[in-house]
Amino acid sequence: MSARRTVHWTFIRLFLASALLAGCASGPQRSMRRDFRLDSVTAARLRAAANVSEGATALAPAVVTQTVASRLVVVVPALFTLLKSDNAVNDFQARLEECARLAEREVNSSFFGNRSPTRAECGEEVDVDGCGRITRAMLLGQRKHVLALQCAREILEQLWPAPFSIEQRYRYYQHAEILETVSREQEADLLARGCTPELWRTIKPDIVLHADRNLLRSVLALDFKFPCPDTNEPRWTHYGENSAYAGSTQDQIYRKALGGEPLLISPRKGVVTP
Repeated sequence: MSARRTVHWTFIRLFLASALLAGCASGPQRSMRRDFRLDSVTAARLRAAANVSEGATALAPAVVTQTVASRLVVVVPALFTLLKSDNAVNDFQARLEECARLAEREVNSSFFGNRSPTRAECGEEVDVDGCGRITRAMLLGQRKHVLALQCAREILEQLWPAPFSIEQRYRYYQHAEILETVSREQEADLLARGCTPELWRTIKPDIVLHADRNLLRSVLALDFKFPCPDTNEPRWTHYGENSAYAGSTQDQIYRKALGGEPLLISPRKGVVTP
């Protein structure tokens, strides 16, 4: 069985197993309640979607991906050093982009069938918590992040030769230029206390790729973005006036805190390079 086919079927198994899990968020996490059980018809549709997407991926023009991969090497030269070749960077990027596309497809399918949500549906308020209103776009984004990151973890374990971090929360003191990791236990305590300044002074990239054992420095920080509706452009979050990073965007703070290049991955755009 090919590596690509293995990723597809592993992704579907993870999707079915993790449908009740909470997702991740960039910044303060919000609790979301939604019945996410799948009936037999939906499960069959997801398996069919995986087969279709595998065929479509196999037919994608290699020259387009190669051009983007070469640009990625220019933006992050360390990738060439760590992965040993331009082709390896190309494969690494393509497989992470596939995680974003599959997450988009499978979650949209479970909620909307064979279509994407409309702008009105994306903006609909579905819940409220201590941090504010929760829209359907936020709910869908959380579900898609769960699947995309599970898929990405398998790819990183196969292809990335150095340490990596997934959903590691950091506390960053911008003016003092001090960065420290937040343990899972500390994070749980922060989240339990709600939207406090202690939580706002933290960042949580989806994926941080390290070159060595220094887990406070990055080669590349990656965030999955799932615009809703999907015609919107993927963009970094702007920190609000009450944030410790007011006036900055996520990528600016990631770069200052971790040192490496921050990039977006979205279903339509793939890895977005400057």
